[in-house]
Amino acid sequence: MRIAVLSDLHSNLVALDAVLADLGSVDAVWVLGDIVGYGPEPDGVVERLVEIGAVAVAGNHDAAAVGAADVGWFNPDARAAIEWTQRRMAPRTRDWLAALPMTLAEPPAALVHGSLREPLWEYITSGAEARPNLRLLAGQRLTLGLHGHTHVPVLWRLTGEELELLRVEDGTRIALDERVVLANPGSVGQPRDGDPRASYLLYDTDRAELVWHRVGYDVGATQSAMRRAGLPAWLVERLAVGH
Repeated sequence: MRIAVLSDLHSNLVALDAVLADLGSVDAVWVLGDIVGYGPEPDGVVERLVEIGAVAVAGNHDAAAVGAADVGWFNPDARAAIEWTQRRMAPRTRDWLAALPMTLAEPPAALVHGSLREPLWEYITSGAEARPNLRLLAGQRLTLGLHGHTHVPVLWRLTGEELELLRVEDGTRIALDERVVLANPGSVGQPRDGDPRASYLLYDTDRAELVWHRVGYDVGATQSAMRRAGLPAWLVERLAVGH
């Protein structure tokens, strides 16, 4: 099977459509949460995911948008975008988001937004978070943890007691074996690694391989839609610089 793994779409339909056009033929699309928030088109993004039959888990922004997480944890700009989303999104969008699970097992993979230890909120940014989550994954007899939340594409791998951090870029290929790994596809809708292009991951189960991809999209079109919606200026500006 050839599976597209997407995360942190953040209501950016222009970026999502660019990714879907770039994918070619895939057997499934897995989405690792933060489908809404920040961006201007929550309904459009959810409609597109429904159209293609995507499998998804909830992120912290999704939970906050449906009242299942406290917006008090968000910075002022993120909170303003969530409150806008709550007012703007259609009931069918709200219902779809509210039904999302926080974790899914697709052996040998686990799907989660933040981490297996804390699905909505934990950022895996260092070995202090990666190591216990890798051990938790191994304890569940799974070898591939797919997560988002940081908006940065990376891979963590555990070989015995040795922990590796592999920085990835467009076209990076990682062969999977018996070692346990945590893979982050990066963000479709709001990259934060200095590259404004949408980021996603292809998981080939037959080849046991992960391949990261970047695709450009019309950032200006999303920015214009955000300005028309009255979303915070910093959320608009950061799209152009990938931060």
